Amino acid sequence: MAIPAISLPTNLTVAATIKANSSFKKLNKTPTNPFNSSLKSLTKSGKLDEALLLIESQKSSQLDIESYSSLLHACISKKSVEHGHRLYIHLLLNSNKSFLNDPLILSKLITLFSVCDQLDEARRVFEHAIGNGNRPESVWVAMAIGYSRKRCFREALLVYSQMLFRSIEPGNFAFSMAVKACSGISDLRVGRGVHAQIIKADKEADQVVYNALLGMYTECGCFWDVLKVFEEMPERNVVSWNSLIAGFVKKRQVFEAFETFRRMQNEDVGYSWVTFTTILAICSQVTYLYYGREIHSQIVKSTNVPDVVLLNSLLDMYAKCGVMEYCRRVFERMKYRDITSWNTVINGYAINGLMGETMKLFNEMVSSGVRPDGVTFIALLSGCSHAGLADLGEELFESMTGDFGIRPSLEHYACLVDILGRAGKIKEALQVVEKMPVKPSGSIWGSLLNSCRLHGNVSLAELVAEQLFEMEPNNCGNYVILSNIYANAGMWEGVKKVREMMENKGIKKEAGCSWIQVRNKVHTFMAGGGFEFRNSDEYKEVWDELSEAIEKIGYKPDTRVVLHDVSEETKAEWICGHSERLATVFGLIQTGSGIPIRVTKNIRICADCHSWMKFVSEITRRRIIVRDTNRFHHFDQGKCSCNEYW
Repeated sequence: MAIPAISLPTNLTVAATIKANSSFKKLNKTPTNPFNSSLKSLTKSGKLDEALLLIESQKSSQLDIESYSSLLHACISKKSVEHGHRLYIHLLLNSNKSFLNDPLILSKLITLFSVCDQLDEARRVFEHAIGNGNRPESVWVAMAIGYSRKRCFREALLVYSQMLFRSIEPGNFAFSMAVKACSGISDLRVGRGVHAQIIKADKEADQVVYNALLGMYTECGCFWDVLKVFEEMPERNVVSWNSLIAGFVKKRQVFEAFETFRRMQNEDVGYSWVTFTTILAICSQVTYLYYGREIHSQIVKSTNVPDVVLLNSLLDMYAKCGVMEYCRRVFERMKYRDITSWNTVINGYAINGLMGETMKLFNEMVSSGVRPDGVTFIALLSGCSHAGLADLGEELFESMTGDFGIRPSLEHYACLVDILGRAGKIKEALQVVEKMPVKPSGSIWGSLLNSCRLHGNVSLAELVAEQLFEMEPNNCGNYVILSNIYANAGMWEGVKKVREMMENKGIKKEAGCSWIQVRNKVHTFMAGGGFEFRNSDEYKEVWDELSEAIEKIGYKPDTRVVLHDVSEETKAEWICGHSERLATVFGLIQTGSGIPIRVTKNIRICADCHSWMKFVSEITRRRIIVRDTNRFHHFDQGKCSCNEYW
C-alpha cells in the first residue's frame, strides 16, 4: 500500500518540520516483538536455561516459528541435547501442533539430535515428520546428513532413495548430500547414477554440487571424470582447485599437481590451508624443498593464523627433506602442538640418523605431560633399527607396554624383529616371531628376509621367502632380495630360478630412479640412462676429474653390488650408470660451491654408490644428502651419518 504524501505549511519552522518528520517515522515504524528480541538476546549470550523458561512461560499465541528456530539454532551450536529434549517435549505438549509440523523446526530438531550422537532420537523425529505426510526435501536431507555425519553413508543413501520413491524432487541440497555419501563409501555406480540425475534436473547445479562430484570422482580414482567435471564447471572456487590437485596426487602425478597449483596462483584464485597442506604433503613425498620453502614463505606472509594440521605438514616436509634445523625451528615456534607434532619431529630425527636428538625430544615430550602413542614408538624403534641400537630398542619395546600401557601392534613387532635381525641376533628375532600373540605379517617376514641378506643366511632366507611368496605373491621386493642373497653367495642357479619365477608371474623389478631439484626444476635420472647428459662435455670433464681424484685417495669400485654373472669390466661400467651418481654429478655441475646436493632415490642405495658418495663429499667439500627408501644418508667430509650401519 502506497504511503500518502503529506503537505506541510510553507511557513513551518525548521524545528517544527523536524518534529513533524520524527512523528511521521514513529507512526510508520514496524512494531517489533519484544519477546523475540529478548529471546534472541538470551540465545546469543548462551543463556539457554533462561531462554527455555521464557518460551515455556509464554502462551502459544505469542510464539512463532522464529522463536523456536532461534533457540534450536543455539542448542545446535552448543550441542546441548538436554535443552533440545526439553524444547521437543514442550512442542509435543503444545496445543498448537502446527509448530511441530513446520519443516524448518523438524529439520533443526533432526540436526540437533544427530550432532549430539542421538541418531535414534533424530530418526524418531524424522519418522513422525514423514508419517504426517510427504515432507519437503529439507527434512529428508537433514536425516541423511545426520547419518553421513556418523559415517553411516549407506543409511544416508537409503533415506535419499526413499525420498525419491515418495516422488519428492531432489534439489542441490539433496544432490550434494547424496554425492558426498557415495564418496564416503567409494560407490562409483551409485555416484554416477546421482550425477545423471543432476544433469537431468531442471535447475542448474550449484558450485557445492560440482565440488562434491569432484570429490567423489577423486575418491573413486576416476581422474578423467574429475578433469571433465572441472572443465565443465561454470564457476570454480578454491575447493574446486583443491579437488583437482588431490586428484593428481591420487594418480601420483606430482608434476601435474604442482602445475595445477601454479595455474591456480596465476589465475588469482587464492588458497586455503587445505591447498598448502596438500602441496606440502607432495613436497614431503618427493623431497621438493624449493617448493616447500616457497609455501612456508606464503604461510608467514599470510595474515591468517595457520592451523596445527598445516604446521604439522610443514614439519613433515622439512623432516623428509632432511632439513631438521628448520623442522625444529618451526616446532619451537608453534603455540599449540598435538601428538602428531611431537611424533613428526621425533620421526624426522630418527630417519635422519640423529638418535641422540630423537631420545632427547622423546624425554622432553614425556616430561611435558604429552603421552606417547603407538606411532611414537614405531618412530623410535625404527630409528634404533637403522642406527644399530639393539639394546635401546629392546628397552623401548618393553617400556611401551610396561610404562605406557600400549599394546604392541604388528608394526611394533616388525620393528623389533628388524632391530634384532640387523644386529645379527637372528635366533632372538625368530623367538619373537614364534611367541607373538598374533600371526606374523608380511612386513615381519620381510624384516627377517632382509636380515638374512645382511648376514648371508641362505638356508633361513629360503624358508622365509616361501612364507612371503605365499602371503605376497606379487611383491617384487621379496623376489629381488632372495635373488640378491643367492647372488652374494655365488649361487647363480638360484638367481636364475628366482628370475624365472618372476617372469612366469609377470613381475618386473623396479628400475632405479633418482631425482634432484635445482632451483625450481626437478631433474630425473634412470639407472643406465641419461645418455645425452653422460655424453656431454661438462659431464665427461667433471666425471674424469672426480674419478681421478677419488682413486688417488683410495676409492676402488666394489663390483659385488652388480648381482649378475657378467665380466668385471661390464660390472664396473654398470656401476657408473647408477641413477644416484648421475643426479649427484648433475648437481655438482648445476649448483654453486657450498650448496648442499639433495638426491632422492626410489630404492635402496647400493654399497658402492654409498662408498663413492663419501669420497666425492671429501674431494668436493660439498654436503651430499641422499634419501632412499629406508632413510637419509648425510655425506660430509668423507663420512656418512649412518656410520656404515644401514
